Amino acid sequence: MLADKGIYVASESTIYRLLQESGQGEHRERSRPATHKPKEHVATGPNQVWSWDITYLRTPIKGQFVFLYLVMDIWSRKIVGWRVHDAESMDVSSALIAEIASAENIDADRIVLHADNGGPMKGATMLATLQKLGIAASFSRPSVSNDNPFSESLFRTLKYRPEYPTKPFETTQEAAAWVAAFVDWYNTEHRHSAIRMVTPHERHKGADVAVLERRHRVYQEARRRNPNRWSGNTRDWSRPGAVTLNPDAQCAA
Repeated sequence: MLADKGIYVASESTIYRLLQESGQGEHRERSRPATHKPKEHVATGPNQVWSWDITYLRTPIKGQFVFLYLVMDIWSRKIVGWRVHDAESMDVSSALIAEIASAENIDADRIVLHADNGGPMKGATMLATLQKLGIAASFSRPSVSNDNPFSESLFRTLKYRPEYPTKPFETTQEAAAWVAAFVDWYNTEHRHSAIRMVTPHERHKGADVAVLERRHRVYQEARRRNPNRWSGNTRDWSRPGAVTLNPDAQCAA
């Protein structure tokens, strides 16, 4: 507009620099609220921090899905509860969380449930259920999948299993049967790399302590018999400690 009037004041980059120096270079729309990283949560044992999410499972009808609800304990990596349903619903998620809380016999006011920002996670029924159970709610930032890494990783493991069907699930019951088999494998057979190659069930119940000690003795005995095969220590079979969800920047560094 100034150029149209035959006026030149300064380059655009100079104007942007002056705006930045005067603190006027930030977005000022009320419709774009600031989003902050979720609070750090640290689990030092089972049933302290849970993570959950919902993923789509394909059906033969284009654009129609069934929905898998999965809740895991981030310390043990155990899937503590799941459901397959034909809709995303806060009523279903509320019932599932109440069911898990009863099965795990959780202590009120000592557990955090982290989820994304979807309706089933933040609906009034769900929040009322959490309050009644004494469970603290934690949420990811909108559209930031990295804020819920444990559930994202679990879904990737599920969908990249060799036996994951290449064809869509014909019915909700068929999908539920496949998920049931996966959960049984994941919890009781899968040696998880993040928890020193024990199963989530072993770690959740504390049986991993004996398993890891036994492995350590096996390796120590192997080194005693053939010391020349080791240039340093044997493999580390110590039990992993605390697990952190969304660590603070200074801790992550």
